Parts: sequence; structure tokens; C-alpha cells
Amino acid sequence: MVDQPTQMPPPRRNHVGTGKAATSQAVKTAPRDRAPPRRNYAALDLGTNNCRLLIARPEGSRFTVVDAFSRIVRLGEGLAANGAISQAAMDRALSALSVCADKLVKRNVFMARSVATEACRRATNGQTFVDRVYRETGIKLDIIAPQEEARLAVLGCHILLEDGEGAALIFDIGGGSTELVLVDTSGPHPRTLDWCSLPWGVVSLSESVPHDSHDATARAAAYEMMCAKVREAMGPFTDRLADAAAEAPRLLGTSGTVTTLASVFLGLTHYERKLIDGLRVEVPAMRDICRQLAEQSVTERAKLPCIGPERADLVVAGCAILETIFDAWPAPFVGVADRGIREGILRQLMTAGERK
Repeated sequence: MVDQPTQMPPPRRNHVGTGKAATSQAVKTAPRDRAPPRRNYAALDLGTNNCRLLIARPEGSRFTVVDAFSRIVRLGEGLAANGAISQAAMDRALSALSVCADKLVKRNVFMARSVATEACRRATNGQTFVDRVYRETGIKLDIIAPQEEARLAVLGCHILLEDGEGAALIFDIGGGSTELVLVDTSGPHPRTLDWCSLPWGVVSLSESVPHDSHDATARAAAYEMMCAKVREAMGPFTDRLADAAAEAPRLLGTSGTVTTLASVFLGLTHYERKLIDGLRVEVPAMRDICRQLAEQSVTERAKLPCIGPERADLVVAGCAILETIFDAWPAPFVGVADRGIREGILRQLMTAGERK
């Protein structure tokens, strides 16, 4: 069992504790000099829309996935209007986190870190919810700042950037916010040149601009309003990007938006990570998909295999954010990464854990 932080009350269930100090936590079942050579590590990301867990063990410079879990929980549903996480949203998230807690114990995780992002940052009851999660599941969530969220996303996916000269832009379209990081890849590790966190993600933007009218003209107007909101929020960063643009700027996205649109681009009947992770799509083709989805009704979008009813009402907001990024950073292609914060956490944990 992993040590629990002494300042917190003991959990009701015998689950693994995780948190900001997770890199110092270790299993007590064996002395350090007899620790197993291949330990399991875990990264949990509770976002505004999704709860995701990844458990892996190191294999040289890479890692092998041992277990994974993902569920749409819509933690930020209604947050823009009420300023707080609703009881129904907390219950959905706790149900998913209970599954994660069971997996952490079952897989005998050596080190873990669990993070929460924009919904918990913004909600007036965010810390209250985090405390409840710890009491009921044993999982200690760390509410991370936008800059840390951006850093972890870059750490997890930058390896998929195409080779090239000059700066590259990496973005993560979340449920409650969007992180953009301008990086220099001339050295052995990416170096952050500039970054920005937008207050718009697929959930927050969808709730801000009603866009699922039965009237096609009204849907088109709503989409343009979404783009305008993102463009306004991104304005100062866009001005700075203009000075950094290279002849062939590189662009890489990690989020449910880009992986979903990539699935539509390939015409997949079901999601296949091996076909999506590392894919490069011409930006004009991705723009066409964005516009097609924005023109459709929510019912029509729900019928598409890789969108379905769970994403049908949110994907248009993701399209608006993505097109605004295309406007600001005119890359010919966009890279698609089905990896990000969790992989960034795992690399950190494994580096620390294997040194021990």
C-alpha cells in the first residue's frame, strides 16, 4: 500500500493515494534494494469533460501500457452558469474515479500522480470536491495550474512533432480551457518560447454559445460567434505568434477534438488509436470537416460513428477553437497525438522512480 499524506484523513477504502507529492511515494512491500525491476506507474487526468487513467511500466526509453481507462464524465457541465460543480457531475466523476482506484490497487502501482484541471480550478467548490474524492476513493487529486497543464501536455506528445526548422506550436483543446505552447525543438528537449491558456474549451464554449438550432442559418451564425470569442481571447498571443512563424510552421494537437476529427477524416467506423496517433492531416482537409460538422444538426452529427451522441453537442466548439488556431498559425499540416498529459506525467514519474 502506498503511504497516505499524514495531513489528510484516512480513506474509507483501501485504495492507492496519489497527488503532487506522488514522486516521493513508494510501496512498502519490499526494501529498496530488492524492489522489482519493472514497476507499474500510473497517471490520472480528471478534466472538464473526461476522466482518463493510464498505467504503464518502463521498457528502456519507452513504456508499455499495462491498463487504461477513459470515461466522459462532464465534470464542468453547468459550471459557466453556476460557478460550481453540480452534484450530478460530482457523482459521475466519483463513479469513474472509483473504477480508477480499483485499478491502481489491482495493478500494484508503485508511483502515481493524479491531476485535475480547469473545472476544479474554476469552480467555487473545486477543493471541496477534491477533498471528497480523497475521502471516498483514496485518490488525492492535484489541481494544477494552466502552465503546468501545458508543460505536461508538451512533455507527453512532443516526440510526434515532424522534423523541421524554427518554432513549432503544440495545442491541447480541453473541456474548460485550451493550452497553446510555442516550442523550440533545436535541442535534445523542447524548450518553451511562449505559451497561452485560453478560457475556452469544448464544454465552456458550447455552454456559452447555444448552437444546436434546427435552423441552418442560426447554426452558421453561432459557429461564427464561437470563432469570434476564441479569436478575441487569443488576440495577444496571435500577435506574438506572427513574429515566430517560420516558412513552414509545424503544428501538433493533442485532444479529443483533433483525434475525433482525424477519425472522421479517415472514415473510421470505430476509433483506432494506432491509425490516429502520429497521423498528419492537411489543414484545408481538416477545415472542410470542421465546416461540415458545424453545418450539421446535433442529430446528424450523433449518427457519425466516431462522434456519437456523447460528443455530438461538443465537437462544434472544438472545431471553432481548431479553426482559430489554424488562422493564427498557418501550418500546411496538423499532427494528431493521442497522448498528452498522462504520458507527460508517466515520463516524470518513471524518471524519478527508476532513479530510486
